[in-house]
Amino acid sequence: MELWKQIQQAGIVGCGGAGFPTHVKYQSQADTLILNGAECEPLLHTDQYLMQHHAREIICAVCAMRDAVQAKTAVIALKHHYAAQIDALQQAIAQANADIHLHLLDSFFPAGDEQTLVFEVTGRVVPPGGLPGLVGCVVSNAATALCVYDAMQNQPFTHKYLTVTGAVRRPTIVRAPIGTPVADCLSCAGGAEPDEFIVLNGGPMMGKRLSQSEAMQSHVTKTMSGLIVLPLSSAIARTENISLESMMNRARSSCIQCSYCTQLCPRHLLGHPLEPHRIMRTLSLYGNNLDAVLDDPAMRNAALCCECGICELFACPMQLQPRRVNRLIKQRLAQQGIRYQRPEQTWQARPERAGRLAPSARVAARAGVAAYYDISIDTLTQAAPHTVTLALRQHVGAPAHPIVSVGDRVHVGQQIAACPSEQLGAHLHASIDGMVASVSQDAITITSEQGGNE
Repeated sequence: MELWKQIQQAGIVGCGGAGFPTHVKYQSQADTLILNGAECEPLLHTDQYLMQHHAREIICAVCAMRDAVQAKTAVIALKHHYAAQIDALQQAIAQANADIHLHLLDSFFPAGDEQTLVFEVTGRVVPPGGLPGLVGCVVSNAATALCVYDAMQNQPFTHKYLTVTGAVRRPTIVRAPIGTPVADCLSCAGGAEPDEFIVLNGGPMMGKRLSQSEAMQSHVTKTMSGLIVLPLSSAIARTENISLESMMNRARSSCIQCSYCTQLCPRHLLGHPLEPHRIMRTLSLYGNNLDAVLDDPAMRNAALCCECGICELFACPMQLQPRRVNRLIKQRLAQQGIRYQRPEQTWQARPERAGRLAPSARVAARAGVAAYYDISIDTLTQAAPHTVTLALRQHVGAPAHPIVSVGDRVHVGQQIAACPSEQLGAHLHASIDGMVASVSQDAITITSEQGGNE
């Protein structure tokens, strides 16, 4: 069976990003396959753990993925200080006699951003608003590669590895059935230390902020890479509590047009026409009426923002939120059906880029998570929940359609929801043995006779 069909049957989506269905990538052709092992978000260790402890499986998958897209070159990009991971991968490459190269990166944020990574490895600039395929590249991350290996063994995507760290008693890597309650994952790490806290779904720069009550009602998804517990006194918790109206008023009154947000913007440094300081200036002229300025080219360029957070968590001396402004503009542009129109030209990275890359340790300090930056995590805890709730939309595209009913007995790996025919999406499989307890338009819940974290 072709690899892309195995990936499709397994329900694999990108583990480190928005959840793009992986099988689509491997129906294309490219000259370069890049495995993203940078894991550039401070505090996250999931891909590092997998590259160290599952190097053989990852190398096997990379060889198959390279052949599927007929690439001449296969590269694993990871940071130069990942010594144990480099050693494990080199040994696996030698044992497999595989033609795979390691590309060692400096420790900067966002080294693992897809477009940044393509430039670091190949020197090619992905055009604004484009995908790596436009410059002959396919990019997948280490966790996705491990899922591909499992698919090659006829094992669907049912479990997720994630980092649980921050203000917890025992930071750890958790292997959890998809749909596991977040509360169970925190228990695997000994529980939260503060009585009141927030949880970041993802890293401190790009992760989604969940209140304590939201976190306790949330479940593991295919795209979840980490859970970071932070006290309410943390800088991230305080910043995110600023209301939209207050944020807009501050943007109008406090922006000093220093342009640091633009000078350090990863997309701008790649030569893309994104200039956050110009967006902030336009906002100050027109107030909260965004619809009045959507025709402004600078405002439309907000569509190019990757929402990495460098502008507001690292660059801005006035503690403003250009990323949040860009996100709002992107939402408004999407609502009005306005798509980014890319100029026809040759794109080149700016010559000052090399001197403006943000060091990861300084990024962590500016984000207020330096206390957790040097935590070393190399332990694995298995979550064994009694109940899982699997969302039908965990990916880009159409939600999966249930193919089971309440009362059905299911086993791990059994397909329980299907991607609609001829639509972009991904299948969904049971992650525990048990009985289907409920089926709604949003999720399927399965309960087990047994459960408990190990």
